Amino acid sequence: MRFAIRSSQFANWSEARLALACALGGIAIGALLGYVGPLIAVAVVAALAVAAWAMSNLEVALWGIIAVIILLPFASLPLKIVITPTFLDLAMGGALGVYALQWMTGQRRRLTITPAHAPAIVFIVLALFSFVAGLNNGPLTPNLLRHFAEFILSIGFAFVVVDHVDTPEKLNRLVLVILLCGTLAALLGIFLYVIPDEAATRALNALRVFGYPTGAVLRYIEDDPENAQRAISTSVDPNVLGGLLAMIGALAAPQLFANEPLLGRRLRPAWYAAFGIIAVCLLLTFSRGAMLGLAVGVVGLGVARYRRLLWLALAAALVVALLPATEDYVGHFLEGVRGQDLATQMRFGEYKDALILIGRYPLIGVGFAGAPDLDIYLGVANAYLTIASEMGLVGLTAFVGVFGAIFGWMFASRRKASAPAAIEPLWYGLHAGLVSALVVGLFDHYFFNLDFQPAGTIFWLFAGLALAATRLGRGG
Repeated sequence: MRFAIRSSQFANWSEARLALACALGGIAIGALLGYVGPLIAVAVVAALAVAAWAMSNLEVALWGIIAVIILLPFASLPLKIVITPTFLDLAMGGALGVYALQWMTGQRRRLTITPAHAPAIVFIVLALFSFVAGLNNGPLTPNLLRHFAEFILSIGFAFVVVDHVDTPEKLNRLVLVILLCGTLAALLGIFLYVIPDEAATRALNALRVFGYPTGAVLRYIEDDPENAQRAISTSVDPNVLGGLLAMIGALAAPQLFANEPLLGRRLRPAWYAAFGIIAVCLLLTFSRGAMLGLAVGVVGLGVARYRRLLWLALAAALVVALLPATEDYVGHFLEGVRGQDLATQMRFGEYKDALILIGRYPLIGVGFAGAPDLDIYLGVANAYLTIASEMGLVGLTAFVGVFGAIFGWMFASRRKASAPAAIEPLWYGLHAGLVSALVVGLFDHYFFNLDFQPAGTIFWLFAGLALAATRLGRGG
């Protein structure tokens, strides 16, 4: 009898807790609906469900990181916990937590090492040294410390990816998530471009609850509404979106002609559609450096393996050059080549000032806090000059060493790594994506800018996946 009473009390208590949880959940969802509207509320609830799933599965956590970088790169929580954490901070923190837990529980016992690990560690150490050495040049603000920590974590994140991707199936799934999210981001960018400006502004301003900028958020050539609009999707800046799509476009290109594309040969037309969507959105960003980056990546793929990509690139170039609808784009591109437009002239001025800074502080740079002299400054639209300014020529040499190791290992392993038919298009595509990003770095600094953590993270994610693809192709 006593046991029955206790069981009944326990059941009643469990039911009460369940009812309380349901009530609190209903109140929270109702408040969310009233605060942000139904569409964003559904997205938040779905994101929380995925987050709960990701906390027990590293691969799902990596999917979440990819989705955030591509679809909501600058979203942050609508509350402040000492700092305002971004969605990417939370996603990366969750993934690193799951990864650390796997080591602590014995699920992982051996760290995967590649030829790029040692130079990458050297690069991280040099970045830390330059950061500390340059603190006299500016205040150590919480924002600077946070962004620098995110920068170091983004580089280290490549190690996590290499260690996790130990089967072709894992590599396939991660690349598939990148391509699907990239296509969705491009589709959204095209949609926001073609709808009326007021509707696009209203849609983007709805993201204000997640820390996105508000007001006149649409972008135009030279920031003049009289000029052509530039596609931004949810990336805020058209050049950021362009650089992202250049990498993803180069990753997608081998799927057009691979013997064993992702999802099988029957769905190959879907990859033609996806590549077309990505290319069109990239064109609409009017990002000349990004378009050049994609072109170099695709032509490189054509020379190395997929000859039909050369004909595709030639046909696309002719269409862009001859169609009346692309006349503004061609004119904008030629102005940049000739150095006639304001943006290019400003870049030339930045290059000159950056070279002056590097000439004064050539070895370890001036750090990340600021410039020590009043007549020079940090900030140049070139990733390599940015690295040399902040970390000196020593840091730039270390950076070259990292990617020299990645591409050197690729070249040394080219026969083995490209042999498995399922891995071949991923192996070529990931390295082509890195080539595209490195070309984009000649004209923009987003992949090495502390204020653009998502761009840096996707860059190092590609590096980690490229290393994993080479290792798997070699039979590792």
